[in-house]
Amino acid sequence: MSSLLALAVALLAPRYDGIALSPFYENPAEDLRFDEMIDHAAGTGAGVLSVVVSWSQADIGASTIEPHPKETQDDAVVRRIVRRARGRGMRVLVFPILWVTHREAGEWRGALVPLDEAAWWASYRNFILHYARLAAEEQAELLSVGSELASLEDRAERWRALITAVREVYPGQLMYSANWDHYAHVPFWASLDLVGMTAYHRLTERLDPDLRDLVAGWRRARAPIVAFASTVGRPLVFTELGYPGVDGAGRSPWDYTGSRPLDPDEQRLCYEAFEQVWAGDPLLAGVLFWNWWGRADARDGWYNPRGKPAEAVVRRWFRRPPPSGEVKNGVECAGVGHCMQNAHAE
Repeated sequence: MSSLLALAVALLAPRYDGIALSPFYENPAEDLRFDEMIDHAAGTGAGVLSVVVSWSQADIGASTIEPHPKETQDDAVVRRIVRRARGRGMRVLVFPILWVTHREAGEWRGALVPLDEAAWWASYRNFILHYARLAAEEQAELLSVGSELASLEDRAERWRALITAVREVYPGQLMYSANWDHYAHVPFWASLDLVGMTAYHRLTERLDPDLRDLVAGWRRARAPIVAFASTVGRPLVFTELGYPGVDGAGRSPWDYTGSRPLDPDEQRLCYEAFEQVWAGDPLLAGVLFWNWWGRADARDGWYNPRGKPAEAVVRRWFRRPPPSGEVKNGVECAGVGHCMQNAHAE
């Protein structure tokens, strides 16, 4: 695919800028209410809410996937969240993630080795079709068929059969979310509408980086992503981009564990580095900031940027004018500041 054609694909795609919400639990006594989180997200200018839903398997060798007693949110709550978000004018992505309950060092959903692979695929199909039907019933505009399942991504025919089954029950746009370091050789991108990938790239080796360090890190990460996006023929979306609010966030953005000192300023700098490198780039069709669950005034090291310095960067990202010819939240922009309604954008 020529770079010129790739640019045309990117410019004609609607924007997919928004926020991810993992609805772990709500408790008004702790000031944790899903409605408030969704309203706050809408107030930032987010155009999409990614609603993260999980089922689980016991370990990386398990062949059965089923709802988890703690990690799986009730369908009724998921439906309420989808309706609230759409009522606030956001499009909704239903984003299933597989939770591995028992893990040794280095084990996670990207390293699955099911003992009975045929049984695993049947179980996984049930998991994804469950949420495909829910997404269809609630008129969610977007659905992911998986996230970060690197060890099983080469089963191309399995994935294509699953995508075909999903399209039989769900009419919206489909994506898959590859891991940040394992996206180039996914063999079924052509069967999907959008290309997704997480964005937990290591930006620096320092625990106390400055903005220059982090910008340089994002520039290094950007080069192969742009080369990939220029050939894949689908709009590219960062499905998870976020940083824990601790020292070393730019070094290990995927690591929210441990007891590192709080550092909301480093979290902000990581967001600013992303903004400096990617703002205005038409090859990036959208980014979903991770993760909006939590209190708006939290003083913690969790990813949640609400009420922290990083929130100002999130708001600024959503307010920026789109590149010329780009569609932003269903509105086609012929130039900066000049937009016209496009009936074909959705």
